[in-house]
Amino acid sequence: MINTESRYLSTCPVGCNAPLETTTYVLPEGALLRCSACGQLISQCSAARYWQSMQEFDDPKGTLPEAGLEQRRFRRSKSFLDQIAKLLGQSPEQIRLLDVGCSSGAFLNTAVKLGFQAEGVEPAPKAAATAQAAGLNVRQGLLQEASYAEGQFDAITLFEVIEHLQQPAELLQECRRILRPGGILLIGTGNAASWSMAAMGARWEYLSIAKHGGHVSFFSPESIALLGQRAGFGVAAIRTRGVRFCEKGDCATLIHRIAKLAAEFLNIFAALLNKGHDMAVYLKKT
Repeated sequence: MINTESRYLSTCPVGCNAPLETTTYVLPEGALLRCSACGQLISQCSAARYWQSMQEFDDPKGTLPEAGLEQRRFRRSKSFLDQIAKLLGQSPEQIRLLDVGCSSGAFLNTAVKLGFQAEGVEPAPKAAATAQAAGLNVRQGLLQEASYAEGQFDAITLFEVIEHLQQPAELLQECRRILRPGGILLIGTGNAASWSMAAMGARWEYLSIAKHGGHVSFFSPESIALLGQRAGFGVAAIRTRGVRFCEKGDCATLIHRIAKLAAEFLNIFAALLNKGHDMAVYLKKT
């Protein structure tokens, strides 16, 4: 076990003043810890290991999709944007949207194509430069450094950001400040209460900091709703999707194929019960 002083996370990121319990999910960095109040799971990785893993994000390619996957990514992004427009009751042309942690601008580009007044902010210089070179309105730096005006945006998106943070409430509070009343904050992250987590435990790839740099904080629908409430948001909608029983290469080919078929069948029920491993949480400024 890593000493508390050297761990990147030593308290519950949701803001609970409660003891952390050791779980049976054992990673290379040590067993995951669970907040005894809200159930949030956190990694025991050191601060040094965390910052080393985060270096992967300063990449000119960023989150641009692989060749051949562009349409799939477009459809997925469009589904998020359609839901935002539905919740706001506005057409895309009326919606001013900010993508926080926009990387090289893949999601932002879809928003612009669909007519949203969209811009982004990205801390990684090389990824931000790629987005800017593509003609997207992107500021390089942290959201708190951008000094946006109060109530400036109708919607804000945070994809694969919140699981990296020591104090996510600070970021959510800044998002709330720059959202108009009734504005929507969409958070995309993994679901630690998913059937995938239940089936694979520590083998679930999302938990691996070696494969997903900076992944140290793992939310459930309940813990993220609590975080949102503490930051001044209400839950407008939670959507989950995806079931996996084993990672490719971790089991025999035949078993993997059978598990994949079973997972595809269960996707419908996972979505209905919020047990999918991909989680999208739509928060509304109260």
